[in-house]
Amino acid sequence: MHMRKKKWARPELAACGWYTADGESRRGRWRQWFSHPERPLHLEMGCGKGVSTAAMAADHPEINYVAADLSADVLGCARRNAAALCGENPENLRLLETDICFIGRVFAPEDGAERIYISFCNPWTEHPKHAKRRLTHPRQLAQYRSFLKEGGEIWFKTDDDTLFQDSLVYLDLWGFDPVYLTHDLAASGFAPNYISEHEKKYMEAGVPIKFGIFRMRPEGPAGDPTRYRLTPGVREEALKRLDRDLA
Repeated sequence: MHMRKKKWARPELAACGWYTADGESRRGRWRQWFSHPERPLHLEMGCGKGVSTAAMAADHPEINYVAADLSADVLGCARRNAAALCGENPENLRLLETDICFIGRVFAPEDGAERIYISFCNPWTEHPKHAKRRLTHPRQLAQYRSFLKEGGEIWFKTDDDTLFQDSLVYLDLWGFDPVYLTHDLAASGFAPNYISEHEKKYMEAGVPIKFGIFRMRPEGPAGDPTRYRLTPGVREEALKRLDRDLA
């Protein structure tokens, strides 16, 4: 679903000192944009209106956050939501307008992020050939691996069962171990859980939220992630292995 055009978003973002649409110019130097570059760096891939992002940044001033999205209209909303909770000039939050499909052009190994958040991304379940557009697809995971620190984590949420099951396989094959999994986040008692606008809508509709924390292994796969296709046999074998490991 596309957001209506917001005429005020571009002017407000242009006047915002903690927003950029030129992430490539900061590649390898993201930490230096913060007052405390030594603090942990967490990245959000697809922040939307930034409701949960703003809450995290407000609660954790000891962590630096970069919230990325493709749409200036939603980032305009994210700027307002963050300003309402964190002030007009938050020390620990930056907004990035970029196409996450090419995120490796924006972040470098020198940036060394400790954590990536991916929440309620497009599941792309209409046709198998669309799967490569998923933010958890191996071509994306290969990019994340390039700028995550050793032992870095991906925190992943979705309402979509197929996307979650497929992503378990992607993450397993591309060098990420599950350290926490639940198929019903609200019932699991996991805390703190920062609830986005999307999550609230699904919870009110009675849709269980799937959630996992995945830690990067030192070794990565040797295959070409851009050509990867998730065949039924590979999917079944990987899920069985995960069930055994998590038993």
